[in-house]
Amino acid sequence: MRISSQNEDKNGDSDNTISDLPPTHQDVSPDRRRSSSDTSRSTYSLTRRISSLETRRPSSPLIDIKPIEFGIIGAKKEIVQPTILRKTYSPDDYFRKFEPRLYSLDSNSDDMDSLTDEEILSKYQLGMLHFSTQYDLLHNYLIVRVIEAKDLPPPISYDGSRQDMAHSNPYVKICLLPDQKNSKQTGVKRKTQNPVFEERYTFEIPFLEAQRRTLLLTVVDFDKFSRHCVIGKVSMPLSDVDLVKGGHWWKSLVPSSQNEVELGELLLSLNYLPSAGRLNVDIIRAKQLLQTDMSQGSDPFVKIQLVHGLKLTKTKKTSCMRGTIDPFYNESFSFKVPQEELENASLVFTVYGHNVKSSNDFIGRIVIGQYSTGAPESNHWRRMLNAHRTAVEQWHSLRSREECDRVSPASLEVT
Repeated sequence: MRISSQNEDKNGDSDNTISDLPPTHQDVSPDRRRSSSDTSRSTYSLTRRISSLETRRPSSPLIDIKPIEFGIIGAKKEIVQPTILRKTYSPDDYFRKFEPRLYSLDSNSDDMDSLTDEEILSKYQLGMLHFSTQYDLLHNYLIVRVIEAKDLPPPISYDGSRQDMAHSNPYVKICLLPDQKNSKQTGVKRKTQNPVFEERYTFEIPFLEAQRRTLLLTVVDFDKFSRHCVIGKVSMPLSDVDLVKGGHWWKSLVPSSQNEVELGELLLSLNYLPSAGRLNVDIIRAKQLLQTDMSQGSDPFVKIQLVHGLKLTKTKKTSCMRGTIDPFYNESFSFKVPQEELENASLVFTVYGHNVKSSNDFIGRIVIGQYSTGAPESNHWRRMLNAHRTAVEQWHSLRSREECDRVSPASLEVT
């Protein structure tokens, strides 16, 4: 009991643990009792010091440390993760998250890297195209030579069945993506599935820019009485080849998402003079028009028709440019339109291919004004109205007759 009272005086607390010890543990030497007491006091003092530091520490976000256990201060922390939260994933579980059809070659993706040319040819059976490329460092232009194609498929009729004993009339369009506007076009080869072109084209483009482009070659079937249909395409990133050294390639054609060929583009300028009540129209040029003549390209001209409301009031036309699909006109026309009638006016521009033996071949059309055929046409008309006495130029993509008739009543009023 003397030891118990001594601990009471020194520590300020009653400690009955020693009195409760078995008799064998009570007979401890004074030196060992003193050592044990010193250890207890140092542990208690350290605990008090840590507690005081915790109370002085500024507030900080609470962190959930339930899965973490600390040992003795200064010892290495051990992270304990409950085994119930662990879950193993097999490769099958991982790939189940994806839609396989989105990554298949049957989708609209252009990724054909996993197939060889022989496998592509066997899968799609669209034939092959032979071409070459080389960059001329002296003159800073890229040379693309379209040589030949072989084993092209025969034409397909509108009901989806193949026409027996029919042949294609193929030609090739060449462009450097992403720029599809400045494209080139070979001549049409009559009734053959193995055309020989041997045509050479140049693109004026800096060498570093050429390395960033993708060469797109599209094989098209010419059809005078219907729509020109895309047979297949070949695309080749120019960064993958040695442009200076050049090279020849046989590449298998793959399907194209663009089934029909674009009709071409028309560059127009509009200018309205309020004081004179005159609407001035300049037909500047057209490019890459749909070819209407198999041997000579086209003989295109433009017909301009003024429609007030739903009444045709005036018709004018440009001269005919012979044997070209990229005509330059630079012809001006003037229409009398009072300012109070301007909001009800529409201009119908129709491009035809001249034909001596029969009616002229329709190439494409747009309508600008009250009954515009689309947002670009409406924007051109609005820019003209906001800039009186100033000529406003804009390129327009030609549309089919059916599309124009569907969206513009003014198109239905002209022939």
